[in-house]
Amino acid sequence: MQTLAFSKKPSTRDIARALGLSHSTVSEGLRNNPNIKLETRKRVQAAAKALGYQRNPLVGAVMSRMRRQCGSAFQGVVAIVDLDGAEGRPPSSASYHRELAEGAGDRAVELGFKSEIFRARDHGICGQPIDAILQERDIYGVLLLPVKDRSTMAGHDWSRHSAVYADCETGQPALHNICPDHYNAMRLVIGRLRALGYRRPGLVLQKSEEDRLPCRWEDLWWFGQGGPGKRPKVHPLVMPEMEHGGFSEWFRKHNPDVVIGHDAVVMDWMRACGAKIPDTHGFCCLNITKNPDIACSGLDQQPRLVGARGIELVIGQIYRNEHGLPEHPSTTTIPALWVDGVTLRTLRGGVAVPAATVPFPL
Repeated sequence: MQTLAFSKKPSTRDIARALGLSHSTVSEGLRNNPNIKLETRKRVQAAAKALGYQRNPLVGAVMSRMRRQCGSAFQGVVAIVDLDGAEGRPPSSASYHRELAEGAGDRAVELGFKSEIFRARDHGICGQPIDAILQERDIYGVLLLPVKDRSTMAGHDWSRHSAVYADCETGQPALHNICPDHYNAMRLVIGRLRALGYRRPGLVLQKSEEDRLPCRWEDLWWFGQGGPGKRPKVHPLVMPEMEHGGFSEWFRKHNPDVVIGHDAVVMDWMRACGAKIPDTHGFCCLNITKNPDIACSGLDQQPRLVGARGIELVIGQIYRNEHGLPEHPSTTTIPALWVDGVTLRTLRGGVAVPAATVPFPL
């Protein structure tokens, strides 16, 4: 490749001249078209990087729409939609939603798009379809943040939009979705707690959270205790609302040596029952993002990464000119990370036992 100096950003034609290739070969190589030899694709991509070429992600989308839809306009903005709105949302949930939105917005910028957050109250969309508002703004890419009630998503026309839901599958409308990998997250929790010597784990959940998922944490916890038909040492507690009295009664009756849940307030209730955390009992948080001011041991569900991957899926649909409800909705999952905190005992002798070596019955 000959050395070239450019006074402006290099184009695909500049790269073609530098490599002695045709403009079409370079264009297809940058798109990673499998019809171009792998060696040539790598050569084109390496040259583009070396020459400082930056691809405009809107060019392909514009050309695609021009070819397929006779030149209809395309706007390089994606929407991050919060149908519930922020008002009245508990601080714990607000923290998780904020991380999702920030991860999505940052990734959109990296991919050459702008992002706008649409909240129900801020944009006056509560009780009316949002699709008309987005269409007026020429916004067709949508990442939907988790909603309390999935029926909230009904009544909107998704036929013109490339949409992804950032939570578990919705049923109806059946959109592509992205969410944490709850199955392997619970495997990780049970394996780590066993490695730490806990033998009487107790699961505490709020019913609305379980209904939203639906029931993934409880179902997976049952498998972790030995599978269907097995009697656990501590029966899980699922409460309509998190409240002190019901928890204390359950805690005194079953005496779990570690409590697994989302809300760190249960540690205050454990202490009121005589527990000393982490000396006599432990607390494992299923989502540490919901308790940002407490150094809980437990799972980082990586909401920023969930948001980032979600916006990638949205933009991918835009590139492919895919819109409307998919014929075959897919689920993308993001693995959780274990985070050591101050709410569980330390490993004996300072020797870590890998969670993967602890049997997990199925």
